Amino acid sequence: MKNLLFNPSRLLIVIILLITSTAVAIAQRDSSAAVHIGFIYPVSSNGKQAASITNRFSLHAIAGLSKAETGASIAGVANVVKQNVSGVQLAGAANVIGGSASGAQISGVANVIGGEAKGAQLAGFSNITGGEAQGAQVAGFLNLAESSGAAQVAGFANIAKKDAKGLQLAGFLNKGRDVNAQVAGFANVARKVKGIQLAGFINIADSSDYPIAIFNFIKNGEKSVAVTIDETMTGIVSFRSGGRVLYGIAGIGYNFKDNPKAMYAAEGGLGAHIPLASSLRINLEAVGTTLTDFHGGSYNKNSLRILPALKLGNRFEAFAGPTLNYVSYDRENDYDFVKKYIWKNNSSKDFQGLFVGFNAGLQYLF
Repeated sequence: MKNLLFNPSRLLIVIILLITSTAVAIAQRDSSAAVHIGFIYPVSSNGKQAASITNRFSLHAIAGLSKAETGASIAGVANVVKQNVSGVQLAGAANVIGGSASGAQISGVANVIGGEAKGAQLAGFSNITGGEAQGAQVAGFLNLAESSGAAQVAGFANIAKKDAKGLQLAGFLNKGRDVNAQVAGFANVARKVKGIQLAGFINIADSSDYPIAIFNFIKNGEKSVAVTIDETMTGIVSFRSGGRVLYGIAGIGYNFKDNPKAMYAAEGGLGAHIPLASSLRINLEAVGTTLTDFHGGSYNKNSLRILPALKLGNRFEAFAGPTLNYVSYDRENDYDFVKKYIWKNNSSKDFQGLFVGFNAGLQYLF
């Protein structure tokens, strides 16, 4: 006894064993426990009965197993709960919950919830919810839910099998049915989008008035193939696609001036339709155009276009209007596309200039 009193480590072990044995005795008489402490199932205060006991607080060095949790659950690797949880679940690797969750789930790798989640979910890799995720989902790679009631933020993809009422923000892909807003590095897919749909490459939807991407395939939107010419005598064939208001532009072409070397063109940009009458509207466009001979020579132009457009029947539209252009190119190339400039920078290594030009064309709508 004297040796025990003067050995702190042994004394601590005895205290833990006493607490554990007491908790086991209580838990065996009742299906709930105030505290659940252990290493890994079944080495814990609830022993082999852990899966049938509801706890107010759980702490495990490796992993804990329980029927339900009503407070905080902390584990070095994983928390595994058969039914519902409330409060905070914190795990080094994963929180796995068979039922619904009310509170926050934080894990180094994944949060997996069989039912709905009313609180926030934060995971290093993925959040997977079988029901509605009413709180925010933030993951390093993937968020997956039946539906989403708040924001979904992921490094790679957000997928809501049904509606997404909050913002979907992903490094690569967002997918939902009826959504408020989507922002993705590559693609967005939805049925109906109420707000902005912004993607680095492509948007796909049945209905989206404000898609922002190079390519937009909107079922009730507008697509067209246009042939245009500008003040530099550059002809371009472009594909324009979008919704009722916003659209994307992507095109290729050729410069028809008598240049020492053949100059090829590529353009990309965004536009907006402003309706004036049933057959008359204004198309506002912000476009970047590059001319190159593929031998080191390039002419870069950024343009703002104001293009009145008149529909010719149901399928064709003619447009023409002024443009404000900023150009830059290596002075050694000495391009002679434009004679008069509003402004020129004569001190920089590359030539820079601002001028007023024009753009005109005809497009086929489908």
